[in-house]
Amino acid sequence: MALSTSKQITEYKLAKDLFTRGKDIILSPEGQQMKKFTQHGTTSVFEHCVSVAKYSLLISYFLENRFHIKCDRTSLVRGALLHDYFLYDWHDPDPAHRIHGFTHPGIAMKNAERDFGLNDIERDIISKHMFPLTLVPPRYRESVIICLADKWCAICETFKIDISSYLIYRVNYRIGLASGEFTINREPETAKES
Repeated sequence: MALSTSKQITEYKLAKDLFTRGKDIILSPEGQQMKKFTQHGTTSVFEHCVSVAKYSLLISYFLENRFHIKCDRTSLVRGALLHDYFLYDWHDPDPAHRIHGFTHPGIAMKNAERDFGLNDIERDIISKHMFPLTLVPPRYRESVIICLADKWCAICETFKIDISSYLIYRVNYRIGLASGEFTINREPETAKES
């Protein structure tokens, strides 16, 4: 999904912006739990949420650069990272998971509210990201952006189309640095901006 803008937006810049805005969620033990669960195909819930945050940021940059429509990018990233914060394997044959598509936004909202402070935009993003399965439409432009990005990422992941592996690598690299898992004086050469 290439959105051309007047300013070049690299994967490196996206990863940096995403990590900066969602660091509290990304580095938390609770946020890291999303790596344990599979979302679509072989993609983890964490990877899916990072991809949705990436494409949401791209859409927001496009809207701002092309149409001067501004978004609350911090709420956008936080909502994207938490939109599927349901913390269970929905592929299990448990009868409670049969209507996962309809119920997981409420479960994700409850978990996110419990573990992270949310504002109204973030609540709307999480609770309505499955529209039209959730009958009430999104209230904020950030919620609409997440709905679109979520559908795009789910389609790509289901059909095994790699759309975010470099960005996910960059985010995991920053997690490693922040947690002290490894240290170096500078980032690898591949991180240089174009």
